[in-house]
Amino acid sequence: MAFNAANLLMTNLEIANLTVVIVCFVAFAVLNIIIFRKIPAIYVLLTVLLLTVILSLVGLATVALFLGLLSIIGFVIFYFVNVASIRHFLSLPMKKTKSNQLKYDKTDLYRKIDDTVHSLSRSKTGALMTFERSTNLDEYMKNGTIINAPVSQELLETIFYEGTRLHDGAVIIRGNIIVAASVYYTPSTRAVNGKFGSRHRAAFGISEVTDSVTVVVSEETGRVSIAYNGSLEVVPLDTFLSEFSDLMSIDDKKRAQEEQNKETKKKKRFFHHNED
Repeated sequence: MAFNAANLLMTNLEIANLTVVIVCFVAFAVLNIIIFRKIPAIYVLLTVLLLTVILSLVGLATVALFLGLLSIIGFVIFYFVNVASIRHFLSLPMKKTKSNQLKYDKTDLYRKIDDTVHSLSRSKTGALMTFERSTNLDEYMKNGTIINAPVSQELLETIFYEGTRLHDGAVIIRGNIIVAASVYYTPSTRAVNGKFGSRHRAAFGISEVTDSVTVVVSEETGRVSIAYNGSLEVVPLDTFLSEFSDLMSIDDKKRAQEEQNKETKKKKRFFHHNED
């Protein structure tokens, strides 16, 4: 009788110790996820979920139930902390755009956009221009008007002139072609500092879910902003061309760097072979 009681006490102590260890691990993981973000959140949560299943199978139902509830809470926290990234992932189309394969004079296009932005800013004409990059924007064009015309300052100024029916939405530009106008995006729900109108919130929204570059001209102040990768920055007119060109050329720079790295590796292998 005493032997059985001792075994039961040891079993209870082992379960208690195991529970403490598991709770400490989960607490540490959650702190890393929410505060320090040193461990990818989804990996930790999946690990805890797997641990819950294992504990349930070996008979530790109470601990498994506790971890299961903690996993649900963790997934809810993960969703709200990473809602912008999740929106971006869910909205990515399966196909990629071919705009980066179109042959056109990028320098000429960027100068046309620069001239257009300067003109719109001086006249305080509100404008929203989205430039497609690797993420295909066909889904967003469905609520707009198809244009399919070459980019020109005159056409862009006409579209955004307040007297036209197309002026109130965004234009989408693929390569050097204005493919659609009067396109409406889902505005960002994120809290932002400063006074921003509907165009700026729409620019925020599209930048959170695609890799496009969006230029905004304020109709109240003529101020120019660029939205990219979930951020929006005010850009002075005298530096607009260089900053816009840099953002549009990010992929080109990455490819050039990759090619340079490949050439460097080839040279190292060549010299190493000759030394041998």
